[in-house]
Amino acid sequence: MESLSSHRFSRSLQAIEPSFYYFAYGSCMCPVDLKRSLGEKMHPYVVGHATLSGYRLGFFQRSQLRNCGVLDIVKDGRSQVEGVLYRLPQRLSDRLDEREKGYRHETIEVVSQGHRYAHVRTYTVIEKLTEEHAPNDWYFNVVLRGAVTCGLPEQYCWKLFSHMHQLQQTEASQACTSLRSA
Repeated sequence: MESLSSHRFSRSLQAIEPSFYYFAYGSCMCPVDLKRSLGEKMHPYVVGHATLSGYRLGFFQRSQLRNCGVLDIVKDGRSQVEGVLYRLPQRLSDRLDEREKGYRHETIEVVSQGHRYAHVRTYTVIEKLTEEHAPNDWYFNVVLRGAVTCGLPEQYCWKLFSHMHQLQQTEASQACTSLRSA
């Protein structure tokens, strides 16, 4: 168990180390999954639940690595996306870029715990597909685990669950139809 003094030391290092804010809305919401790519514990870098206005979620990228649809954000003035705000050390920037291949940086503004954060980094798909593709069960679970772990609103978690489930059901139905017509 980490002692209070080592926790304070860790926090003081964070305060002086160059950093950037990062808004995660997909699998990166899960600190455990993000650790897999970035190589260190992510929990200390979580600022908390954040809201991005003017965008909506969609599965407009198919990941070759994960063999399924993965999340993206698309501009939509009537919508908002819930996610996780991190304050990451600048030294992790290249590793995060590497993880997000096929995505590009976008600078956004989010609200977290009543505070407005400008100049926040997020990632959007470079070559968006014209229709959504369902996530596999593994990706589905990682996204929900991150949303619940980092305190996204219960109603939003259910909305996210329903959207992913509906995509999976539609894809399964289309696969059955294709098999029958073959």
